[in-house]
Amino acid sequence: MKHIKIIVLNLIALLGCSIMLQAQNNYKNWSDIIRKSDAAWFATPEAQTIAENVLLYQRNIGGWPKNIEMQKPLSEAEKQSLIALKSDLHDITTDNGATCQEMLFLAKMYKQKPDERYKKAFLLGLDYLLEAQYDNGGWPQFYPLKKGYYTHITYNDDSMFHILSILKQIAETSDYNGIPISQDYVAKAKVAFDKGITCIIKTQYKQNGVLTAWCAQHDENTLAPAKARAYELPSLSGKESAKIVLLLMSINNPSPEVITAVKSACTWFEKTKITNLEEKRILNDAGKIIDKKMIPATNASPIWARFMELDNNEPFFSDRDGVKKKSLDEIGGERKNGYAWYTDEPKEPLKKYPSWEKKYAFEKSEKKKAESENVITVAQDGSGDFKLIQDAINATKAFPYENVTIHIKNGTYYEKIRIPEFNNNISLIGESKEKTIITYDDYFGKMNLGRNSTFYTYTMLVEGNDFSASNLTIQNSSGDIGQAVALSIMGDNAYVFNCNILGNQDTLYASGNNSRQYFKDCYIEGTTDFIFGKATVLFENCQIHSLKNSYITAASTPEGTAFGFVFKNCTLTADKNATQVYLGRPWRIYAKTVFIECKMGNHIVPQGWENWSKPEAEKTAFYAEYNCSGEGFKPKERVKWSYQLSKKEAKKYTVENVFSKVQRFF
Repeated sequence: MKHIKIIVLNLIALLGCSIMLQAQNNYKNWSDIIRKSDAAWFATPEAQTIAENVLLYQRNIGGWPKNIEMQKPLSEAEKQSLIALKSDLHDITTDNGATCQEMLFLAKMYKQKPDERYKKAFLLGLDYLLEAQYDNGGWPQFYPLKKGYYTHITYNDDSMFHILSILKQIAETSDYNGIPISQDYVAKAKVAFDKGITCIIKTQYKQNGVLTAWCAQHDENTLAPAKARAYELPSLSGKESAKIVLLLMSINNPSPEVITAVKSACTWFEKTKITNLEEKRILNDAGKIIDKKMIPATNASPIWARFMELDNNEPFFSDRDGVKKKSLDEIGGERKNGYAWYTDEPKEPLKKYPSWEKKYAFEKSEKKKAESENVITVAQDGSGDFKLIQDAINATKAFPYENVTIHIKNGTYYEKIRIPEFNNNISLIGESKEKTIITYDDYFGKMNLGRNSTFYTYTMLVEGNDFSASNLTIQNSSGDIGQAVALSIMGDNAYVFNCNILGNQDTLYASGNNSRQYFKDCYIEGTTDFIFGKATVLFENCQIHSLKNSYITAASTPEGTAFGFVFKNCTLTADKNATQVYLGRPWRIYAKTVFIECKMGNHIVPQGWENWSKPEAEKTAFYAEYNCSGEGFKPKERVKWSYQLSKKEAKKYTVENVFSKVQRFF
């Protein structure tokens, strides 16, 4: 009986496996599986089995080959063959939905079953998409590049639409169908998406000076319509242009260029629609198309030709000989029946266009109204709203709901600027970093206000939250005469981009209670403790320049704060007379300062850090470095109480971690 029971159980198990394999084989198309609406299915053993195939087919570079039915069971020999192909760089593509559809499948899998392998494979696919993009914003059909027409910018079969849809979702939500995306990837996705849209705008074809639509392929260098296969001649595409327009219509706050592109394409769709023909398909007993006929009709549902002449929009057709024909009946049965020569896809953007246009018209009027209230220009020659920056700040509303932008024209503004706590949401944008200069010359001795005189010496004081500044020089011009602050930020959520912060001792005071600040692509110079304070600050891609032998930082990070001063990918330079410079010393004993992947000149002393005659700070301060370079990076000679971070430890110093949550500017 026992043996019979075992046999029965084995038969049941085999039957279960057979049913499962049969269920897999019942899926005729891989694309149907990916788009299953039953989310719970992606947690089933059946889905997990298919996911193992998807992981096997992915190449090390991150992409997948096309036209693979991932649901088909693999033998052990086939699995070993796929493992051997991992490093192969041939036939990896986004054509026919490849790579994008596998990424979507893995995201759906991860949402139901958070296997880190799915997330890792998805991110590897994202790396592939980002790497494959041309500098002009387009994507080739195959990457690494495959010789021939495959190098053209490819809209064919909606390839770029699928790529840009992925990047758009990541850039807007920091998530892709359940996979959380780090801010590093979000930033890259935003840049890649914007470049892709720029490419789309530049490739929209002008017919006799009028914008129309797009070709299935465009030359990767000239951006002109290009040929692919013999029967895919340069032309305007009724099919591919539809998805491009839908993508453009999905953009929030579209630029004037995007609006013009959508309007022009929809006008072209209306002009080129065909309402006097219907396609009739003749099928055999197996359901296969054996003939197509275009039948004259009255008020037929609109269709569009796949290929239209560039100069007059006339439909044309072509066999594998590449010779243009005027009707479908003129080409052989293999191409006539095996290719989609007509499409109804432009119906969707045309259906959405009226509401899109209405929404845009409303938003445009509202935006214009808001801009008149929230955009101010400062110009010394009187051509703006104000001649002085402080007057412009004083004229802004207290606690505005929307950001107030103050454009500052080139000039040297000798002003002592204060942005009070009630003037939040202010952005100062200079005309140019080199020629828009805000300067003042207060210093400790001049103020003569007692032991705390330093804090009154600022050229610019920011007390309001949600402040940003870009394309400016902010300077304390008093010279090397003691403490003299150029920029003092006390508010939370501040962003300073592409600015020069110039001074000597105490150039930048980054402080405020729970203040978070982000300096990107800035030049900051000084002598002693020229970056000091208790704020949490990320300095990224900045040049930190020492004017003489002294100390760069003097953090006063409060006890229990997760991060203090964080320098990432910065370059540390110095004047010729500065040969003995410390990375920092603790203004207060819980100081935190970290340098990550920074390049350090030979002016940095081997010991790196100094305790400011506070031996207790050696136990409480946190001074660290990771993977830095340059003559000044001497990790083995640093003071024993500093740290060299591990790769795992360094990974936590991301924008989202440093600032707890994504802020308006981050």
